[in-house]
Amino acid sequence: MEFSHIPVLLSEAIEALDIKESGVYIDGTAGGGGHSEAILKKLITGKLISIDQDPDAIEVLKERLSTYKNWILVKGNFSNMDEIAKGLSIDSVDGILLDIGVSSHQFDTPERGFSYHYDSPLDMRMNQNGISAADLVNNLSLKELTKIISLYGEEKFAKSIALAIAKEREILKIETTGRLAEIIKSAVPAKVRREGGHPARKTFQALRIAVNNELDVLSKGLDAAFSILKSDGRLAVITFHSLEDRIVKKKMASWCEGCTCPPDFPVCVCNKQPRAKLINKKVIEATREELEKNPRSRSAKLRICMKL
Repeated sequence: MEFSHIPVLLSEAIEALDIKESGVYIDGTAGGGGHSEAILKKLITGKLISIDQDPDAIEVLKERLSTYKNWILVKGNFSNMDEIAKGLSIDSVDGILLDIGVSSHQFDTPERGFSYHYDSPLDMRMNQNGISAADLVNNLSLKELTKIISLYGEEKFAKSIALAIAKEREILKIETTGRLAEIIKSAVPAKVRREGGHPARKTFQALRIAVNNELDVLSKGLDAAFSILKSDGRLAVITFHSLEDRIVKKKMASWCEGCTCPPDFPVCVCNKQPRAKLINKKVIEATREELEKNPRSRSAKLRICMKL
């Protein structure tokens, strides 16, 4: 099976982990295996655990990395990595990498239903189980649909789009990406349709986030990752849209926060100490060279922290 995916911010992410040749690492979103293989190449007596929930990714990872003897592959969700590590008798790790978002394979495989560029079944499930985007589009109330499109898509025409969806699904159930994209297109002003970018982009993003519960999974995954990091262990997280990046930035800031006493207190009484420090105070983004090779890296942001 082909799993086309160019790892984003590869050299920056590997450098961020400061890999020890005898260390234990987790790639929580292994995908096509690009980041995992780069980590494995730096290990001698160390170990890497690669996790992914997508059955397609699991099959490709088996083919690509099975020759590495110090590698463990787990089908699961990175939000449960603390439990996964415990099940492998691993109490703590030296570094964790999370590449949050949809892989090129998922976007470019029409039957997975992630993209508005194809007319295919409306799916969007990363693990290929559970409630699909079609289920949400056809069954959510108008209020719920508007909220999802507005909150997760940051779409200012959310109400108009939700109304158009509700009207069309009364006529005929919405089951394909192509039909949904056309409904969205008809619901936004002509000026928006003429401007750059497909008018369905934000709504498709919103539905995908809702289908996969991505923001809650990310928050839980960050806590799970931090809980099993060793002292001086590093967490590197790559995100692809502002909602994800905001969560990562806020979570890392909370770990790095020290004394919270009011400024007028003469001495600290809260005794709160920072639990982490930022490795890069300024977010890392793709270089011009990477953008030329891989346009999908344009929205990628890398944040790194080290546990104290």
